[in-house]
Amino acid sequence: MRRPDHRRPVIVRLVLPFLMAMTLTGCKPEASNPAAPAAEMSPMDVSTVVAAAATVPRTLDLPGRLASTRVAEVRAQVSGIIQERAFEEGSLVRKGDVLFRIDPAVYKAEVDARTAGVARAEATRTQALRQSERTETLLEKQAASTAQHDIAIATLRQAEADVASAKAQLARARIDLDYATVRAPIGGRIGRALVTEGALVGQAEATKLALIQQVDPIYADFNAAASDPSLLVEQAAGKEAAEVRLVLPNGSLHPDAGRLLFTDVSVDPGTGQVSLRATFPNARVALLPGTYVRIQVRQGTIPGAVVVPAQAIQRSSAGGAQAYVVVDGKTALRPLRTGALTGAGWIVEEGLKADEVVVVEGFQKIQPGMPVNPVPWKGAWSTEASRKS
Repeated sequence: MRRPDHRRPVIVRLVLPFLMAMTLTGCKPEASNPAAPAAEMSPMDVSTVVAAAATVPRTLDLPGRLASTRVAEVRAQVSGIIQERAFEEGSLVRKGDVLFRIDPAVYKAEVDARTAGVARAEATRTQALRQSERTETLLEKQAASTAQHDIAIATLRQAEADVASAKAQLARARIDLDYATVRAPIGGRIGRALVTEGALVGQAEATKLALIQQVDPIYADFNAAASDPSLLVEQAAGKEAAEVRLVLPNGSLHPDAGRLLFTDVSVDPGTGQVSLRATFPNARVALLPGTYVRIQVRQGTIPGAVVVPAQAIQRSSAGGAQAYVVVDGKTALRPLRTGALTGAGWIVEEGLKADEVVVVEGFQKIQPGMPVNPVPWKGAWSTEASRKS
């Protein structure tokens, strides 16, 4: 009789799970391939404009510096102690406004003394006049000699001269008393006070008390190459009206146009340049003397110039102008050579052609060669000139 095999159930229990796992694995769907390429991202939107070909003003862009129309140093003309400062520092003053008051006691006493001196001289003259009249009467009666009459006449003339001298000294004393009240010699903006109440001024020299600068209108001094045609000279001489604009340090244009005044009569031998001056209205005192600016002098027009908005121009690390353009749906960074900044935008002299698409907004997030979606710029921009047909 054979013995039952007790090992078979053990083998079945070990093989059965393996067979089931194989069966389930064969029934599973095929896994997705992780190496399959992901869907491409859509191009980024950027605001663009089409570079315009337009007729724009031809301008000379020259560096310059602002200067006051008139400058007056307020000085003490008499000595004394400052009693009062009668103005607010940095304010606008008018001609004749009281600025300082110096202690007038000494000068009032001097006026009183000189007034008494005039009265004394006039009394002496009156006495000399009467003596001269009496001597003349006695001379007619032959009771006095001619010599006595001449002496009386000379005494009268001397008394009259003493009166005139006393009056002049009185006038001088009154002038000194008036100088004790320091007034503004011109109208303009006054700076800080250079002395305080209680200071002794004018003891040895005319002490400087403050500075007044007239800044409305204001001058802009600049230089131009003497080798240029004499158009600027003719404009400065008034033969032709010249539109002069002022570019502020932040790149914006001063709202009011200026007027070219004159050109210097000599050329600087070291630089080969000639000095010019223009004047600009400055009613709001927004322009301050000493500021470095750029002057634009219009000289006719440039037909077919390429113009882009000012926002489209960037600066490289070296300071050169550059801009992003869109070519075949991708960006390209172009180095540019720009001309003058006009009301229509920057004039591009090299590096850009008319009808090319230029990025105005959104270039902070793009790089050269990146695909983009050009969207028309919604900003206000007009070439302010006739476009090229």
